[in-house]
Amino acid sequence: MSLTTLPTPPAPPDPPAPPDPYAPPPTPAPGRPVGHRLLPDRPQLIGAALAITAALLFGLLLDLGPLGGLRHLRDHETGYADLRATLATGTTAIGQLDKDGRPVVPGTPVALLEIPQLGLREVVREGTTGGVLESGPGHRRDTPMPGQAGTSVLLGRQAGFGGPFGALRNLRTGETFTVTTGQGSRHFRVIAVRRAGDPVPAPLRAGWSRLVLITGDGPLYAPSGTLLVDADLLDAADTEDDVLPANPRPLTADALPAAERAMGTDGGAWVPLVLWGEALLLAALALAVGWMRWGRVQSWAVGVPVLAVLGLAVADQVAQLLPNLI
Repeated sequence: MSLTTLPTPPAPPDPPAPPDPYAPPPTPAPGRPVGHRLLPDRPQLIGAALAITAALLFGLLLDLGPLGGLRHLRDHETGYADLRATLATGTTAIGQLDKDGRPVVPGTPVALLEIPQLGLREVVREGTTGGVLESGPGHRRDTPMPGQAGTSVLLGRQAGFGGPFGALRNLRTGETFTVTTGQGSRHFRVIAVRRAGDPVPAPLRAGWSRLVLITGDGPLYAPSGTLLVDADLLDAADTEDDVLPANPRPLTADALPAAERAMGTDGGAWVPLVLWGEALLLAALALAVGWMRWGRVQSWAVGVPVLAVLGLAVADQVAQLLPNLI
């Protein structure tokens, strides 16, 4: 039997050399970012875009809906207090000009409209732009005050900002309601509730007083036309109401701005809309940068309240660009 020579086992590997403390740091692989990034990545940019969209949509929904309703209630209370004070002192405006001969500031409380059948009790303000109608019904400035000779016109929103005129369609011919101005209370009887294409009431008799209430008609927040309620001052035989002479009205129907007509939009809201929109865009970009540098949770915790406030501010300007009877 021959002996087989066994193979020699491999030599153990040499131990790794200790790191050289004086060696330069390794060069990073090409394409890897070095240090802090200056611009957000795609996820952060997408998050910023979604934040802007959400702030605008939720801001508009809240502004026209529940928050707008709360603002309307607040403005009603403050307007009612102001109206009571001016009625008590005899300084309530009864025309386009105040007692000093200056134009009445739009938004000034000038009357109180009460329709018990609808549970409606609203402060009427001078002017009918979208901004004024956010606080409640408005008096069209080129028409006489309710109770004065001629046809007075009041506009109110159908659904947005509390929708004070949303129930006008429920009025019926023959029902009565009251309007109180700086010249006292006057009672009106409904003679027609009409829409576009319906018969127009008989012309107003000479020297008498008529009141027309106007709001949007059609789907909520998307009216397709207008709803009008015509009401005549009750005869003196029925009440003690007297027709009052109309004050001079320097602002005529031809000179009335388009923003104050039924379904008008306020073009003056474009400038503040652009400014608030820029602030919202900058806040969203700051949120994206903060997400990249400090983390998502910390950035959203700080950024969401800021975006919410700016979104409401932008939405308020957008609402004024919508028809004023929404």
